[in-house]
Amino acid sequence: MQIIHKIDDFLFTIFPGLIRGGGGGNSLIINELENYYTFGPFKPKVTIEGEWVKIAVDTTTIISQEADYKKTVALCEKGKYPEAKIILKKLIEKNPTNSEYHRIMGQILSDEGDQEEAINCLIDSLRWDSQNGWALLMMGNIFAKFKSDVPTAMKYYDQALAANVQDHISLTNIGYLLLQQGQFDDAEKFLWQAVKINAQYANTQLALALIAQKKNDLHSAFFSTVQAIKLSSTKEVIYEKAVQQAFEISNTIIATDEGKKIMHSYRHRLEQDGGTVINIIKDEAIKTAAKIEFAEIYNTPEHNIKYKPGYPAVEHLVMHELVHLDFVVAARKEKLNQLFIASQQHKTAFTKELDATRKLLQKMAVQPDTIEQYCAGVFDGINLQAYNTPIDLLIEDFLYHEFVELRPYQFLSLHTLTLQNIKAVTDKKVVDVSPKNILSKSKIYSITHALQLKALFGLDVVNDFKPTAAELKQATGFYNEYLQYKEDKEPAEEYELVQHWADDLQLNNYFELVDEITFTTKRNDIDNLLNSIEQDPYDLQSANPFKERQMKKFQQTQVQTGTNMSVVMYMVEALQYFDNMPPAQIKKIATDIAFKGTEGFAPNKKDYQIESIPNKTFTGYQILAWYYTSWALAMPEMADKLGLNYAAEYTMALTMKTNN
Repeated sequence: MQIIHKIDDFLFTIFPGLIRGGGGGNSLIINELENYYTFGPFKPKVTIEGEWVKIAVDTTTIISQEADYKKTVALCEKGKYPEAKIILKKLIEKNPTNSEYHRIMGQILSDEGDQEEAINCLIDSLRWDSQNGWALLMMGNIFAKFKSDVPTAMKYYDQALAANVQDHISLTNIGYLLLQQGQFDDAEKFLWQAVKINAQYANTQLALALIAQKKNDLHSAFFSTVQAIKLSSTKEVIYEKAVQQAFEISNTIIATDEGKKIMHSYRHRLEQDGGTVINIIKDEAIKTAAKIEFAEIYNTPEHNIKYKPGYPAVEHLVMHELVHLDFVVAARKEKLNQLFIASQQHKTAFTKELDATRKLLQKMAVQPDTIEQYCAGVFDGINLQAYNTPIDLLIEDFLYHEFVELRPYQFLSLHTLTLQNIKAVTDKKVVDVSPKNILSKSKIYSITHALQLKALFGLDVVNDFKPTAAELKQATGFYNEYLQYKEDKEPAEEYELVQHWADDLQLNNYFELVDEITFTTKRNDIDNLLNSIEQDPYDLQSANPFKERQMKKFQQTQVQTGTNMSVVMYMVEALQYFDNMPPAQIKKIATDIAFKGTEGFAPNKKDYQIESIPNKTFTGYQILAWYYTSWALAMPEMADKLGLNYAAEYTMALTMKTNN
């Protein structure tokens, strides 16, 4: 084994018995090192060449104890230091030339609080390997943290960097040391150098956040703190520190009027764009944290945004509703806006879900009026989630990217709302009386919010919902679908997610999404309504931009994925099914499919069901093929009015069926 040291100040630091410029010269260095590196009967050969000293140690008879070394490391990781030290001492006795043995012993002693002995062990480690970066780093930490000796600490840090120029951990430690000394600019230089090497180290980000906070650059501090949260695990101490730091910085920011300025500026912009005044009103009586009452729906001259003043960062709540208005205005410009309608008929259909809950509450001697109020609340609550969850995700993404300086407000507000969601689906009093099926669906919706909170700010509270594997899988599927939509969202696309998710959770019988223009015009004039039904009973000819865009997107996707041949095969399947079927029955199926597709079909859905075709589930592409085929057979003169360019596919399907 050969050990090489450079004859410089650092050599005299780790071998204090050597005195630079003292008597003896090279012979003193040789004697000192020869004495130290002697092991039993084996004497090292020490030679000096220029500015380097080389020590050749005969270690061929020293047996490496790899198994014991690994066991020692495992014990240290578990904090079982006494057991680890017993093994380490034996390893050092057998092989004192191993720098790592001494380094680990030094680390154990430092963790136990014996810094002096830790230093001695680390010095031994460096004598055997002056390039041991971890030993150098630990020495610097001990002198900086426990001895407040910055100059000495910097000597070791400098050597650590010289040993490994790509050592982001050493750079971070140096930066943190300078931060503690109040040397913020110098600290930043080291920390940004560490970021260049490895931007995924949470400690570096948190140190940058501390410096930015000290310099009163609060938004930079918040950004770096969030990065630290995202880059750490919930089980790590750094995660807890970063979360605490994020709350502290956010509370400092929301104490200013910065959020109010952002809010009022955005409101003014929307008033100019939409031509309608927007009032912002405190209201303790509303059931949710905030809500918007659209002028057109509430028949008022102005929009009213109401919020509960007791919530933290209420500016975020108001901004959320303003974005909702922005989405609606954009959808209206394209004549695509949809209204969410929940009638008494929908509520009646929902009552079956609550039979067990009613009986339970009756056994608990709850008053009938109270039971009805509770059931009505469950109906309203799950519908609110069905409508708002997909839209809210898109709104929060919009806020996060369009209003960067609002993020601290968003962080505090979303955290509060998420904690409320957790309590709503895990509180024992709630769980015991709630309908299990509805509670599970509510939890799935809420988990999608938690997934977004984690993505935006790193806060991971998903497990606090105590989800089943199926619930987590469903919520994750919803969230992934939202991610696809948000990348290139167009006006009114949020309603597609509302419908898709409600379909998947089988909540689609408890509300209806209707075209706003149709609802506010057709349905307000009974004569026109009856006449339109008589002229176009299957709603094939009425202008419905939302439905038309759905169909256009469907067919574009089909072309991109090359599924025309799939449509042909599905048509053959349909032709075989309709073979020898009475025309009246085919017509019934055709009209059932038409009514099912009133708001358009989605290509990604796989669970369409038609009442007149029992025991069969259709994919999006499959239902369109059957749609065209049924009309081509039952009412061929109307097939070209379906908005499907499938004439060529249908001709091919007829040929294939004939040949078969």
